[in-house]
Amino acid sequence: MIVSTKGRYALRVLIDIAENSKDGKYIALKGIAERQQISQKYIEAIMTMLSKGGLVDAAHGKCGGYKLNRKPEEYKMTDILSLTEGDLAPVACLETGALECEKAPHCRTLPMWKDLHKTIKDFFDSYTIADLMNKK
Repeated sequence: MIVSTKGRYALRVLIDIAENSKDGKYIALKGIAERQQISQKYIEAIMTMLSKGGLVDAAHGKCGGYKLNRKPEEYKMTDILSLTEGDLAPVACLETGALECEKAPHCRTLPMWKDLHKTIKDFFDSYTIADLMNKK
């Protein structure tokens, strides 16, 4: 599994918002882009995805920007990466909505893939934005 630039940047942006948001104020996109050294245009695409996915609130205008809509400790990495990367399943047959393979009842590798999928989910569920804020 390789996490794309979009997924990695989404994590950085959410951490930045969490660290720089005081009293629930919106954080300007320009400031995020400068601090994270990511193009503003690329961050706009990421923020649109995060906003539509319900992970941030957006406000337009002079005092606009983005803010988290819950506490940093309530953001699991699984939720963020599933939004940016799609399904985190290691094989196609375990993806959400996949039809069961005709070989599944006799597949000798399926239990291994299921274990890996659970391990990945459990690993990312064990980290929150708050955890990453505290690691420097």
